[in-house]
Amino acid sequence: MALLFRPSQIFGRTVYHLQRSIQFCQTRTMLAGSCIDISHGLEGEQNQIQQVALDFAKNEMSPYMQKWDEEEIFPVDTMRKAAALGFGAVYCNEKYGGTGLSRLDASIIFEALATGCCSTTAYISIHNMCAWMIDEFGTEELREKWIGSLATMDKFASYCLTEPGAGSDAVSLTTSAKKDGSDYVINGAKAFISGAGRSDVYVVMCRTGAAGAKGVSCILVDKDSPGLSFGKKEKKVGWNTHPASIVSFDDCRVPQTNLVGAEGQGFNIAMKGLNGGRLNVASCSLGAAHASIAKARDHLKVRKQFGKTLENFQYLQFRLAEMATQLLASRLMVRNAAKALDNKDQEAVVLCSMAKLFATEQCFEICNGALQLFGGYGYLKDYPVQQYMRDTRVHCILEGTNEIMRMLVSRDLLTER
Repeated sequence: MALLFRPSQIFGRTVYHLQRSIQFCQTRTMLAGSCIDISHGLEGEQNQIQQVALDFAKNEMSPYMQKWDEEEIFPVDTMRKAAALGFGAVYCNEKYGGTGLSRLDASIIFEALATGCCSTTAYISIHNMCAWMIDEFGTEELREKWIGSLATMDKFASYCLTEPGAGSDAVSLTTSAKKDGSDYVINGAKAFISGAGRSDVYVVMCRTGAAGAKGVSCILVDKDSPGLSFGKKEKKVGWNTHPASIVSFDDCRVPQTNLVGAEGQGFNIAMKGLNGGRLNVASCSLGAAHASIAKARDHLKVRKQFGKTLENFQYLQFRLAEMATQLLASRLMVRNAAKALDNKDQEAVVLCSMAKLFATEQCFEICNGALQLFGGYGYLKDYPVQQYMRDTRVHCILEGTNEIMRMLVSRDLLTER
């Protein structure tokens, strides 16, 4: 793999933390050696990074995910422990404090972490997407100000694109930013914002020019900016370990130096961020599905009906096989798309769209199928399969609905070349 031929220093502090954590990585992973071994095809540092993430998920996330979900706890301390392992700015430049890894590495990490808590990992992945957008398009001043503290998760970030009246049709957003002296004055509202009220910086897409994509710019808004406020905390089906609410801008003042990229470049920045974001959320789906299969498999081996354990019923064997096949196909698609994004492949956008479409739908079906294999027990909150199912359902909606993914794929196929 290309990863193995990169200079060793690119792993920076991740390797340092790997060396400190290696004693915890000797245990076998869930379903290790099976047809869906999560480590299959990985070698060297990539395998070590995954093992650290799996160990963290097992010891620092899985034991608490039910409590976090039921009590709607935003697990700040746990996320900062994850950041100490290099997971706060995975694919940001090391120069500013990032970990300097690839999109494929990030996918592997988020899949592993999501086996422990899908919801919390999803927020970490959004935070990473925001950090990358600042790192990739921000000025030297913005990078120096934010990347280091985002990498340690001393500061948290939220992505603000969707509006109450602009979801899939993001180009029609109306939140405006007008120049006034050395500031931008922002007015409008964003909806369904993960981390709203808890995050320290908001990556906001707003209109600085005429209608259409070329009139959109990207501006950073600090939590303490005058005129910034938050609506009531939404009550969600899943993703309960981080808050979501309306983010409102009422004559909100931020310095013009908070502009990311150039004016009019915001929509392009948003879409480039979402390419990685789609892989991230698909990777979270993979982790939840993998954990669900592992738990369903264990349940089949101990639960008895009609005088024998469920593993002896051929229909249930076939369902398990189908779920395993769905998972492996999804994982291969996601990792292939991640490699394409790393290599700047001209088909990367559509491959990311295909991977997000396929993986999120298949993995939700896996989680739902695992719940069915548990029977009535699966519907109880004492068992984690229902939480994996609830947390993965929204993945078919956010970072571009799967209907939009279908549109992007079909548009590519129908384009004359």
